[in-house]
Amino acid sequence: SHKKYQNNFLWSHLAINSPMLRQGIQRSYRLAANPTKKSLPSSSLSPSQSLLRTMSATPNFKPWPHPMVESHGDYRAEAYLEDHIGGKLYSKQHSLPKLPIPSILDTISKFLPTALPLAKSDEEKETLIKACDDFEGQAGELQKRLVERREGEMKDSSWLQFWWNTLGYLQVRDPLVINVSYFFHFSDDGTLPQTPTDNKSLGVLRAASLLYSTAQFRQLVASGELPHEAIGRKEPKTALCSAAYKYMFNACRVPRKDEDTYRIYDPSMNSHVIVACGGKFYSFDFVEKESGEPLPLDVLEERLKKCVEMSKSGPSLPMLGYLTSDNRDTCADVREELLRVGGSKMEEALKVLESGAVLICLDENEEPVSKKQGSEIFWTGGLTSGHNRWFDKSIQLICTNNGKAGMNGEHSMMDGMPVVGFCDYITNKSYGDVAAQSNSKGANNSGGYESADQNVKDIFGDCAAELTSPGSNVVTHVSQTKSNFDKLISAHELEVQSFRGYGSGTIKKMGFSPDAYVQMAMQLATYRLWGEQGGTYEATQVRPFLHGRTETTRTVSPASEAFIKTMGLRPKRDETDASKRTEKVELLREAVGSHAKYIGAAAKAMGVDRHFLGLALSVKDGESAPPLFSHPLYARSKTWRVSTSHLTHPRFDSWGYGEVTPDGVGLAYSIHPDNCMFCITALREHGWPERLSHLLEEALLEMQTLNDLDKAPISKL
Repeated sequence: SHKKYQNNFLWSHLAINSPMLRQGIQRSYRLAANPTKKSLPSSSLSPSQSLLRTMSATPNFKPWPHPMVESHGDYRAEAYLEDHIGGKLYSKQHSLPKLPIPSILDTISKFLPTALPLAKSDEEKETLIKACDDFEGQAGELQKRLVERREGEMKDSSWLQFWWNTLGYLQVRDPLVINVSYFFHFSDDGTLPQTPTDNKSLGVLRAASLLYSTAQFRQLVASGELPHEAIGRKEPKTALCSAAYKYMFNACRVPRKDEDTYRIYDPSMNSHVIVACGGKFYSFDFVEKESGEPLPLDVLEERLKKCVEMSKSGPSLPMLGYLTSDNRDTCADVREELLRVGGSKMEEALKVLESGAVLICLDENEEPVSKKQGSEIFWTGGLTSGHNRWFDKSIQLICTNNGKAGMNGEHSMMDGMPVVGFCDYITNKSYGDVAAQSNSKGANNSGGYESADQNVKDIFGDCAAELTSPGSNVVTHVSQTKSNFDKLISAHELEVQSFRGYGSGTIKKMGFSPDAYVQMAMQLATYRLWGEQGGTYEATQVRPFLHGRTETTRTVSPASEAFIKTMGLRPKRDETDASKRTEKVELLREAVGSHAKYIGAAAKAMGVDRHFLGLALSVKDGESAPPLFSHPLYARSKTWRVSTSHLTHPRFDSWGYGEVTPDGVGLAYSIHPDNCMFCITALREHGWPERLSHLLEEALLEMQTLNDLDKAPISKL
């Protein structure tokens, strides 16, 4: 009963890929390698440090025409806000090109090589080739409709985005946790005190510093003063679409029957943040109401500390966070029950929660040490902290009792790269940096600000009696959703592989693209895990186009098939045989080149999967779809048994998401200069993550040996 997997053909992961990774984040690496440098030329600054230089004056928030906008998944409907807000962030929106539509011939010629290696028989290959040969004639009318959609109805947008946002996200009924949400695990902050002080946990201190920086980034976004993103090594660089930023702060997904909505609130009217602690939810002001500037660090610390204290007393409330973790129709029913029993008080409470800038989750009961432990908490909350989440919130920043921190993101209207920019900014400044900045403003005391006792509010506290009244079904709903949550979490497992052998530095010296090289290691490892190749997805962003989100890069190819099958189901230990070694290295080089070429096409929105989707959705009721769409090999080629996405950041220890098919794995990865990280997720029943972790290490070491021996001078002894 894996309903979620019915939608895996639509799935999009973070789409953090190639060009972006080689630019701004590499600058962060250079800074991380030279932490003592006092002054750096602007070209060496990380994106977040460059932003600080743009803040010469306090950006102003423009009140929105409406205090709240409810999105139904069409970026066009909220585009007027970009013109209203203005500024650098949205300055390129009207000049971005539209998402292209490939020719049918181009799509078929790209598709066929990615599918044939997955055939179970020669007959399957032959029938697929025939279906492809016939497809151009059969799909001509569908292509015409798609072009008409692009030039007509969607002429001021992307032909795909509304379909993608609704069919791929808002209409999907599976729980957000595991299936949609993703997480980042931030590196430790070495400037935190060695031991807690003033009855404030290290988690409270870490949360306060992240919240301070969040206020500054939110100020840049809400005023439009954040520079728009751009990629490319040469000027003029290629601008990226900024539409997603409107859904970052003061935003929340809202469960509805059949199709959810997304609410975004005017930042100028909402100066509060939401805090979850002990499964209870609180709000307090964290910025100056007029300017949007962060309140002093010590004020934020005291208010967070107050949330912790209140969580240990106060009214007894059901663990309402569980109500956001279930099937979306169930969540919609429960929301209606909350409003039925709580009336106007509950309506106001939910509005406060939805309109908060972000959600801070203080997991005071958690003290993770390993990357695996931290990742499990930041991914789902696990069996011990799942109640301390509100999975509908666009951004949840999670801090544990021992000062570990991470982020959990809701994926519907916003892919990963803008969120990476946000997280780059807030992790760039340590607790010590924030304390110094806050103090330098002369705001090192809480004078003139409301006390924590006055400002911190228990969001659902006034509804306690109604929630537990005899006529309320809320407690029953909480019990049932908790049971479902526990089953879902227990059915999954996660493994983090920290490969210390080598990283992008060595791979580049070998003459390979690091991303494509690691993709081949993953192909080899999963081939050895299953005894066969599986359909493989690598997310690639297409934000150079207006309202563009992602395209699929397919890793399976004749070249990758030849490489892995020559390497074998187990290491052959024949690297010392020069001819065999040369053959393997050449096959690896061809496979890496083939993958890099596909990524280049996908980044230009010239992959095959979004085009096929558009053609399939252009079939009208009562019409027969081209036979290709029902061919078993076509279906197998887009069943993403290996769902991969690449994000490398010097201040992220781990990151990840769930698998998208019951017989598959989620495989997030990072390629640092001297090491690699893999976060592997799968259903627990398979026992795959630990085995795949070992096989990845084995593949990477074997590939290194091949290259080392191939270049080593031959001894004359």
